[in-house]
Amino acid sequence: MCNKDEEQLNDELKNAAPEVESEADAPAEEISVEDQLASAKEELEKAQKEYLFLMAEFDNFRKRTLKEKADLIKNGGEKAMRELLPVVDDFERALGALEQSADIESLKDGVMLIYNKFVKYLESQQVKAMESTGMDFDADVYEAVTTFPAPEESMKGKVIDTVQKGYTINDKVLRHAKVVVGQ
Repeated sequence: MCNKDEEQLNDELKNAAPEVESEADAPAEEISVEDQLASAKEELEKAQKEYLFLMAEFDNFRKRTLKEKADLIKNGGEKAMRELLPVVDDFERALGALEQSADIESLKDGVMLIYNKFVKYLESQQVKAMESTGMDFDADVYEAVTTFPAPEESMKGKVIDTVQKGYTINDKVLRHAKVVVGQ
């Protein structure tokens, strides 16, 4: 029984081999190569169109973001200025009251209210006054206006007096404090 199965298998293999050879004729290969070339050209054209589309889309994105950035820079202070207008209004009322009132104490109180309102606004914008008098001199934070002989040995290299306050915004120096340093 084994011999019959082997013979039958050999016959099937012989019959299959000519079919493979007949399918692989030379003219069929040339047609498939031409088809492959045409297909490759179509894919290349499609890829080039997609590339050009993406390049145009990226260029539009770049132009749009540049315009938005320019608008932000141009109008970035708009909110800050809008919130300062009530302080300006208060100052105008105070100036009007100066001309009409003789009560100095009430004028002082009014100006202090305006000052406190303004300081509160600055704090809401993360602007804080720097401590300087009595601190060690740091050239990154303070600007030395002059040096003065230190009244005590322990005050050498320290800030003796503050001529103009310094301010920080988000822990970055907004304005350096102008100080007198002990020598």
